[in-house]
Amino acid sequence: MDIEKIKKGVRLILEGIGEDPERAGLKDTPRRVAKMYEEIFSGLRTPAEELLKPIEGETHDEMILLKDIPFYSVCEHHLLPFIGRAHIAYIPSGSIVGLSELAKVLEHVAKRPQVQERLTSQLADMIMQKLKPKGAMVIIDAEHLCMSMRGIKKPGSRTVTSAVRGIFRTKASTREEMLELIKKKI
Repeated sequence: MDIEKIKKGVRLILEGIGEDPERAGLKDTPRRVAKMYEEIFSGLRTPAEELLKPIEGETHDEMILLKDIPFYSVCEHHLLPFIGRAHIAYIPSGSIVGLSELAKVLEHVAKRPQVQERLTSQLADMIMQKLKPKGAMVIIDAEHLCMSMRGIKKPGSRTVTSAVRGIFRTKASTREEMLELIKKKI
């Protein structure tokens, strides 16, 4: 990332909205925003090949579901956050990954300028490509600040997207099992 370019851009924004970038409260804002962008857009530089590495010697052939994974991303249209929870399931064709790997792949794909629909599909596609499971299903439920604090101004409204691959698409009972497990409080 080009930190200096980001700092210059933030300074221009501050000037553009009529603020004084040399004012005490704003003087260090360009640097702070640049460091924040480095963190929240870190998915742009994480190598995807480091993700979803199977655990050697471990196998399983029934559904694995990691649910209620909190995440945030940034809408590429307005550069405002969207925040929510993801549910990621797959049915292995043998090999499995550590559970944290599912959360890591979510972080990787979410930490870049994004739209929720693409985020959902990218997660399911990465699981299918890397693990070659019988199927994968991803559901994301998020609030978009670009809808809550600007434009239509509807705070609390939620967007739900899903990506259904393999057996989850072809077998209704498998899809229904995943949906029931998401709803279930244990």
